[in-house]
Amino acid sequence: MADNADIRTGRQAIWDLHVQLVFVTKYRRYVFTDDMLKTCENIMRDVCKNFGATLEEFSGGANHVYLLVGYPATVAVSKLVNSLKGVSSRILRRDYADEIAPYLLDGHLWSRSYYAGSASGALSQAALTGYTGINSPAVLACLG
Repeated sequence: MADNADIRTGRQAIWDLHVQLVFVTKYRRYVFTDDMLKTCENIMRDVCKNFGATLEEFSGGANHVYLLVGYPATVAVSKLVNSLKGVSSRILRRDYADEIAPYLLDGHLWSRSYYAGSASGALSQAALTGYTGINSPAVLACLG
């Protein structure tokens, strides 16, 4: 097998898994500032590291974040998503309480729904956004 830095190995598996994730705020409220997005990126990078995953790309807007995550075969995407949303919500609500409080309903920052799509690590964010961008009707329908 040719050397490829993206291919990872374990005792029983060889993999190159990537998932594209899109999370939106509850009721798509415009919550995030640039500073909050930078903090959110750092939080999500740490969560990914704890799962043995890598946050390869991150971007966002006032009401959503986009992630491209490389993850090991032993990680369930749903568990990763649960931790990413839970930890980021808890820390952002703590660190930016005054800015976020007016937008929270029932204490929830993120919508319960999310978009997850399999992706090749070779694709750029621009290519991924081209077919599953936040303005895509299919993604918007899934996210509510």
